[in-house]
Amino acid sequence: MDIGQVLLVGCGKMGGALLDGWIANGLSPSAAFVVEPGPGAEQARATRAAVHSSVEELPAELAPSVTVFAVKPQTMAEVAPAYEVYGGRGSVFLSIAAGTPIAAFEKFLGTGAAIVRSMPNTPAAIGQGMIVACPNGQVTAGMRQACDRLLGAVGRVAWIDDETHMDGVTAVSGSGPAYVFWLIECLESAGIAVGLPADLARQLALETVAGAGALARDAAEDPATLRQNVTSPGGTTAAALEVLMAEDGLRPLVARAVDAATERSRDLA
Repeated sequence: MDIGQVLLVGCGKMGGALLDGWIANGLSPSAAFVVEPGPGAEQARATRAAVHSSVEELPAELAPSVTVFAVKPQTMAEVAPAYEVYGGRGSVFLSIAAGTPIAAFEKFLGTGAAIVRSMPNTPAAIGQGMIVACPNGQVTAGMRQACDRLLGAVGRVAWIDDETHMDGVTAVSGSGPAYVFWLIECLESAGIAVGLPADLARQLALETVAGAGALARDAAEDPATLRQNVTSPGGTTAAALEVLMAEDGLRPLVARAVDAATERSRDLA
């Protein structure tokens, strides 16, 4: 991964997953610089990246091609302005902070700063993330390519030009893993309720969701066709779907959940 120097600000769970993915995909540890004063510093050092506890400790001549913000959104106003200097050295600023709009970064870093706002989700920790990215008008094709390669190290990347979609992205894919985990919990509980041993109910729920997700992602057919393929008329699946697909079934419930998450994302922004 030959994209020059990369500066990672914050190395918590998501920042650490990104750093591990970059190194695994060929970024030289000597090209990785990390600012992390907390427990994540130990994980960062394990990759042999240069780890510093503050921006003041960074090499004076550092000129990263990409500066990645992976700190909590509520600390961004305090953290980001100290890195404005790197914009003047050609860096693009890539944020993975939920709910922090591009306009906020332009305020922190200057209106001429090249900024990419992205929304990853937690499966990025195992290289199976879904990441959506949105650039501002200062981002060049080369900058976009560099960000795409960094984000692509931990999952699949989609780009959008309309930042207003980011609230919906957050509601569907950013928060989405929690919905799936809750589905697993519900399937497990339902299995126990019909008499299955608890350990078997959990295994069935976990592997069924994992396998169905992998099939849906990789199959040529769309999810609706896959559903129809497994549904025999008058069979057990059809009986269950009569409940799930009723007017007051799963679809309106999921719609309300996504609407609630979208509105909260707008409120936080």
